[in-house]
Amino acid sequence: MTKSSFGNVGLIIDTGNPLLDHTVDGFVKISVVAAARAGAEDVYFMAKRGSVSSSGVKQSLKKMCSEGAYWGAIAGAYVGMEYGVAKISGTHDYKNAMISGALTGALVSAVSKGNAEKIFLTALTGGAIATAIGVINYLK
Repeated sequence: MTKSSFGNVGLIIDTGNPLLDHTVDGFVKISVVAAARAGAEDVYFMAKRGSVSSSGVKQSLKKMCSEGAYWGAIAGAYVGMEYGVAKISGTHDYKNAMISGALTGALVSAVSKGNAEKIFLTALTGGAIATAIGVINYLK
């Protein structure tokens, strides 16, 4: 069972499978953040224009769902991979983040039909970002 809290909102996900629990937890957390970001961006542009329409609100809701699903899927894949790598290696360190970030970057690029070079470069970027976050978390 994975227990997490975001501010004062507690969220418990228990599917009976720790790998799935972590994956779903990562998906839910990041999809909410991504949807909120997309919504805030649209509210900003509506305020800047000085008008709100029902079609604009519908379009904004679609964008929020799309962004939430996209970023949630990436986060879920990363968190699930990091959990799996930690279980396989028996450790929990920045190296797991590096491997998981690289695998997630490669997966995202491959799914979006990137060529071999783009897949490789996206894997490097994903690994670098995840490693940086892992090192920062280690320093706390």
